[in-house]
Amino acid sequence: MVSEVTKAQLMRLDDVMDADVIVVGSGLAGLAATAELARAGRRVLLLDQEPETNLGGQAFWSFGGLLLVGSPEQHRMGIKDSPELAWQDWLGSAFFDRGVDDPAGQDYWAYRWARAYVDFAAGENRSWLHAMGVRWFPIVAWAERGGYLADGHGNSVPRFHVTWGTGPGVVAPFERRVRDAAAAGLVEFRFRHRVDELTVTGGAVDGVRGAVLEPSTAARGTRSSRAETGEFELHAPVVIVTSGGIGGNQDLVREHWPERLGPVPERMICGVPEHVDGRMLAIAGRAGGRLVNQDRMWHYTEGIQNWDPVWARHGIRILAGPSSLWLDARGRRFPAPNFPGFDTLGTLAAITATGYDYSWFVLTEKIIEKEFALSGSEQNPDLTGKDVKLTLSRVRPGAPAPVEAFKRRGADFVVAATLAELVKGMNELTAEPLIDLADLERQIIARDRETDNPYTKDLQVMAIRNARRYRGDRLSRTAAPHKILDPKAGPLIAVRLNILTRKTLGGLQTDLAGRVLGVRSGPVPSPVPGLYAAGEAAGFGGGGMHGYRSLEGSFLGGCLFSGRQAGRDAARATGA
Repeated sequence: MVSEVTKAQLMRLDDVMDADVIVVGSGLAGLAATAELARAGRRVLLLDQEPETNLGGQAFWSFGGLLLVGSPEQHRMGIKDSPELAWQDWLGSAFFDRGVDDPAGQDYWAYRWARAYVDFAAGENRSWLHAMGVRWFPIVAWAERGGYLADGHGNSVPRFHVTWGTGPGVVAPFERRVRDAAAAGLVEFRFRHRVDELTVTGGAVDGVRGAVLEPSTAARGTRSSRAETGEFELHAPVVIVTSGGIGGNQDLVREHWPERLGPVPERMICGVPEHVDGRMLAIAGRAGGRLVNQDRMWHYTEGIQNWDPVWARHGIRILAGPSSLWLDARGRRFPAPNFPGFDTLGTLAAITATGYDYSWFVLTEKIIEKEFALSGSEQNPDLTGKDVKLTLSRVRPGAPAPVEAFKRRGADFVVAATLAELVKGMNELTAEPLIDLADLERQIIARDRETDNPYTKDLQVMAIRNARRYRGDRLSRTAAPHKILDPKAGPLIAVRLNILTRKTLGGLQTDLAGRVLGVRSGPVPSPVPGLYAAGEAAGFGGGGMHGYRSLEGSFLGGCLFSGRQAGRDAARATGA
């Protein structure tokens, strides 16, 4: 599927050409695309409105999880996976229902990207990254467990491979390739260049126009100045948009919030920096690109306020094992399968249906020591720093140091020796004292009785025992079943959980080459000449390859795969 440079673009090339390709956005997708272009000998301008300190974008802050299928790491942990099982899980989660078989449908290319991505995750993804020096933590994590029937949402088996080095470990080989290409004269960085418009000649995108922002030394993730010092206009026969999604722009999140997730929360914290503003989506739309599935989004329910924030409303997600009791704002247990780590968006809808924008975990010291991890490279110094000795401490008694810091200093944590003291502290954290001690005690005692036998009717206790049948969970992620009110397991801990904005699942619709399809191209959308998109801006491929839900580990992988696809096809398209 090879693109061609149009006659109008060739006329432009005769006039002025600043590069073969312009890439807008220096996150992981932009780096992957640029690396492929440079490998093919193309000259690339890599633009970003942020300073160089933000090279790598959101991926730098991530936990570094990648969805891989049939990997050696899975085999060593006794996990039997297959492309067929992964595709079954993907379809059960995505629930594509918007014109899968209609070339004009919103899900037509999303479905095809999903199929291609699962094949990639089960094929060359691992070997491609391994050849660049990427390695993974040996215990494969089990994210998004679903809790429904076999063909419903969730991962049937553990597939979440944590990169040794977390997010920076994923970014590093691509940053290295791009910097080497810059040293060779093939790539030129243009930081502090904010694109405000895509230029179009004869129906073809042939460049960018915007403002040069004043120099900034703002630290990674922090707010940078928007003061303008000049204007710029640059031209190339191909422009690739890799600018990310809308997670840092709560106005856009609210605008596109779907009814199926319930009322828009009054208060949300933010899992990505403020510069993840989504503005390039509308800019590409004005140039003729088709935006689809904008109501599909991915926000977390286990957010806690960062006691040491980097950006405004900075939140961190708790990566919890299955044992904490999950309560609504009034202290009532959520029904199955709204357990920690099972169904992110299902639980989000359950929370908003209560009329409140927060919920609670209630747990024990024994649970937090074994089951709590925090998302983000900066919250995992052992894995990020590739410190073997420190990483081994995860299987020893005691909570990891970052978790302990939140327990002691986080605004959302309550620690108490008795349930009465815990409830008092919970009610002091909220505007209304909604938790009733007697009712909460009744629920916990009922749950605790279900641990007396190796069998039970409590589905969460069943889930805990199922998790411990997996060697990885038994070793490092799931505490042995015990009574919440057992003093030997204490002290008791409560955590107020906030809605945490994060990912855009829709975006610019692209074909399998990464070419953006047009809104003005007739009943069957055709590519906008000269315009490509990758990463979150493209819904990680096709305008929404995840459908309604993610299996996790496919955000970074989606950036890599879609960036690679767009870069390779743009290299072919500019080969003449």
